Amino acid sequence: MPTDVIMPQMGESIFEGTITKWLKKPGDKVQRDEPLFEISTDKVDAEIPAPASGVLQEIMVTEGNTVQVNTIVGTIAADGEGAAPARSTPKETAPAPQQRESAPPTKPAAPAQPAEPDTHDEDVRSSPLVRKIARENNVELSALTGTGLGGRITKDDILSFVQQHRPGAVARAPRPAAPQPVARPSAPQPAPQAQPPQVRAAAQPQILPELAGELVAMTPMRKKIAERMVESKRTSAHVHTVFKVDMTRIVKLREKIRRQWEERHGVKLTFMPFIAKALMHGIRLKPIVNSSVLADSIQYHKNINIGIAVALEWGLIVPVVKGAENLSFVGLQRAVTDLGERARAKKLVPDEVQGGTITITNPGIFGPQFGTPIILQPQVAILGMGGIFKEPVVITDEHGNDSIAIRHIIRLVLGYDHRIIDGAEADQFMVAVRDYLEKFDEDIG
Repeated sequence: MPTDVIMPQMGESIFEGTITKWLKKPGDKVQRDEPLFEISTDKVDAEIPAPASGVLQEIMVTEGNTVQVNTIVGTIAADGEGAAPARSTPKETAPAPQQRESAPPTKPAAPAQPAEPDTHDEDVRSSPLVRKIARENNVELSALTGTGLGGRITKDDILSFVQQHRPGAVARAPRPAAPQPVARPSAPQPAPQAQPPQVRAAAQPQILPELAGELVAMTPMRKKIAERMVESKRTSAHVHTVFKVDMTRIVKLREKIRRQWEERHGVKLTFMPFIAKALMHGIRLKPIVNSSVLADSIQYHKNINIGIAVALEWGLIVPVVKGAENLSFVGLQRAVTDLGERARAKKLVPDEVQGGTITITNPGIFGPQFGTPIILQPQVAILGMGGIFKEPVVITDEHGNDSIAIRHIIRLVLGYDHRIIDGAEADQFMVAVRDYLEKFDEDIG
């Protein structure tokens, strides 16, 4: 009897997933726990293993389609059973034609003209969680423009809408007219006030035909990154402060003990745990950096959950080292290495990319002096690492004499939310981080 392959529940807050790639085709042999297909959710991209060994008999949900969790997306048969071709449309993504016809139309319309859209939330492409949030905030989903596949309204869409309006102030407005197909250009329409922040085709500049190259659709992860970055810039009052830090002491320590340390602990020694330790030292002096804005209040966090930005070939993801203040130096390095490796292998689960209270990003590995990173909501600060370079530095000894020496210098950038963090607090935090690194004298195991 064939084994059903289902869209897995990747976390308590995940209600749907998009199949981005099938790693096998019908007729291929598969082994239990072998990667079978890749999915993209609101939180992570992940590889899903085969639930049984045998032959991939049928693909019911093709690449690019979004379905609810626990939907059957394919079947695996025992060796020898025939394979069915992939279906061209996903299963359980829309009501069958006879189901649609059984419900009385809200308004008859001529075949050549679009019918008046139904304004019931249940008829709008969305997840149960999205509909629940809409009901609790008195929002009519039909008034929103979804950014998900096929116009689906995502959790980020409804949360962005609610953030722009005070609870109870949102009227249940009629649904706007259906958008024209992409292939049929039309005059740009004014965007309704209720639309969430997103990249819109109407706002894009016209490209001269002679300049147009290949047109490539954004991946689900790329679209999610775009939405969150625009949302953060609209939410937080971004300010950045840059500090030069002398890392010579740490660089020499690392060079001296690196080989023995790595042999003893079985993990590569990087600069990240040094920076993470300095970050936590600064938070102890300025805890507001490890907080969030909650309406008209400031929510201080009791734990330090450090997000570590990981660059992927297909985008960017920020897994979280939770309870970092309770970890040893070795524990920090192991956690950072483990999360980075599993992020690149698409082995993370949603719980590992949420709950961060502050983030470290390290573009310096690619060679820049520094960057000005965007805060990851709902956090209020992000620390960016530049590259470490040898530079001539003026050194003043205890007698006041100056000399020039070659030192290992890094530029650290703190991006902070000026709604609650003032420049003096940000700079005092960075002074603590700098002093910790320049005078580092801890046992790293």
